[in-house]
Amino acid sequence: MRKNTKLTALAATATALTLGLTACGSSSDPSSTKTGGGAADESKALVIAASPSPHADILNFVKDKLAAKEGLKLEVKEFTDYVLPNTATQQGQVDGNYFQHKPYLDDFNKKNSTTIVPVVNVHLEPLGLYSKKAKTLADIKAGQTIAVPNDTTNEGRALQLLAANNLITLKEGVGTSAKLSDITDKKGLEFKELEAATVPRALNDVDAAVINGNYAIEADLSPAKDSLILEKAEGNPYANFLAVKDGNQNDPRVQKLAKLLNSDDVKRFIEEKYQGSVTPAFGTPAS
Repeated sequence: MRKNTKLTALAATATALTLGLTACGSSSDPSSTKTGGGAADESKALVIAASPSPHADILNFVKDKLAAKEGLKLEVKEFTDYVLPNTATQQGQVDGNYFQHKPYLDDFNKKNSTTIVPVVNVHLEPLGLYSKKAKTLADIKAGQTIAVPNDTTNEGRALQLLAANNLITLKEGVGTSAKLSDITDKKGLEFKELEAATVPRALNDVDAAVINGNYAIEADLSPAKDSLILEKAEGNPYANFLAVKDGNQNDPRVQKLAKLLNSDDVKRFIEEKYQGSVTPAFGTPAS
């Protein structure tokens, strides 16, 4: 869920923010965004921070196959965490990022007074329940332990997935902000909270784990084939999008990238490479 190029110079930034977040949204149409500040130098490379897979894979496809035709120079910086891409974008160390969904971004902006905004939706990574011990959902029994992501949005998302499949019962109305304390009936299950990126490595130590789609792919798991249960795509608010600091939406380079990320070529690439484990989310309305 693959080795990456660490940007260690940004580590101090993350520490200073004292964050306890993690996540991988819906977005606005790029044509409706606000005009930014100073004019961008279109000859400069557009630097985008991204999770290794599928985000960097999709961006590198655009870089290698599509960008030159649009006169776009694209540079991709890979990150394995969900904090530094936003702090680097806010501080101008990168021009934008592609790794997150809207509930995560809303939570991040609120907690950190950042001004990151969506530009255009690209894809959806269904959250799934995986196990190396259970063959089917019926094999999940009382007394077993399930690992879940520990960040605000993905833990709630994980608990909703479990509740939708009758593994637990939640308080009414808690939505995607659900916490372990909102479980009214654990049905004998125990839960282990872990940083989202580390959940796949815990599969040998727990009976099952709820894993984000990008981290499942990086761990050589196929959401479409290996999950015991998987989020439904219909009506899902967790599309991943291109994002920038507010004011930079109309940078011509950003507009070019947004257009390419929503192109038929990228749609085919996603469908052929990921075979349902990642699905295009073009045209999803803003929430």
